[in-house]
Amino acid sequence: MTHVLVTAPFSAAHIDRLREVSPDLRIEQVVLSERQWPESMTTDAEILYSVSAVPAPEHAPALRWMQVHWAGVDHLPDLPIWQSNVLITSASGIHAPNMGQYVMTQILGWAHRVPSWYAMRAQEQWPEKRWKKFVPAELRGATLGILGYGSIGREVARLAKAFGMRILVTKHNLRRIEDQGYTPEGTGDPAGVLPDRYYPPEATGSMVAECDYVVIALPLTTATRGAIGESILHQMRPHCFLVNVARGAVVDEQALIKALRKGWIAGAGLDVFAEEPLPDDSPLWSLENAILTPHVSGFTPHYDARAVELFAINLTRYVNRESLLNLVNRDSGY
Repeated sequence: MTHVLVTAPFSAAHIDRLREVSPDLRIEQVVLSERQWPESMTTDAEILYSVSAVPAPEHAPALRWMQVHWAGVDHLPDLPIWQSNVLITSASGIHAPNMGQYVMTQILGWAHRVPSWYAMRAQEQWPEKRWKKFVPAELRGATLGILGYGSIGREVARLAKAFGMRILVTKHNLRRIEDQGYTPEGTGDPAGVLPDRYYPPEATGSMVAECDYVVIALPLTTATRGAIGESILHQMRPHCFLVNVARGAVVDEQALIKALRKGWIAGAGLDVFAEEPLPDDSPLWSLENAILTPHVSGFTPHYDARAVELFAINLTRYVNRESLLNLVNRDSGY
């Protein structure tokens, strides 16, 4: 019987869902709330569902596969497990519905001058030239650039297409445009047919120069760290609005602050930052053209349910000796 250790605080119903997968699986739940694996804890589990704590090889000598609770795996390359033969799968895809919705909220909020709504309410009066103040930017016909065409980027594209937007995307492997990972039913762009044009990462500057809105949905890797710097920001249009739901380190934050101050771009909707929580002395707090949220775009009341469903699908595939969904490629870093 295959021993499966779950360290997430899933409900009893969720654990029962995992037990339904196969009578050949022994599901054990030990909730670990700390980021570090307990020194005193050893397991003979073959499969591990990990939230944050990751065992060293001597603490899990029989481990063959680890499912991660998050989409990002940028916390793993410095750990011994990264150098091992243990299969690692991510939770990519389960965030797509809510994060796609968050991105469109930022874009619509900017297009319809929503920050000004609240500013006027605080002043308890409307501006004299209200038509000029609140004239919206229509999304129909506008160009949206998506950096990174994974599950989040594909759901953004699906929603943006409904508004009549033109879609440009960058993708690392242009020879395979289909989505190979987990996709909740009815979401995303599994076949990769929605973009009007694809670009390789090295053509990012050319792509953003055509865009009215740009969304960053890249994984954080050695190649993408600081990838959006002064050069790329300079190539964006002065009226462009930038949304970052990836990782703060993908963007050169000082260059972004400079771009917002000098008007290289019109504004930015930021959910992630170089340092989190955002320091009290960060200039971003005082920039009126920055809409800030505290890294909440990935949160949803359905997170655990989707995570369990993905894990159940992968457990079924493991039992049947099929390839796993969201298998992390250590060479690419995601």
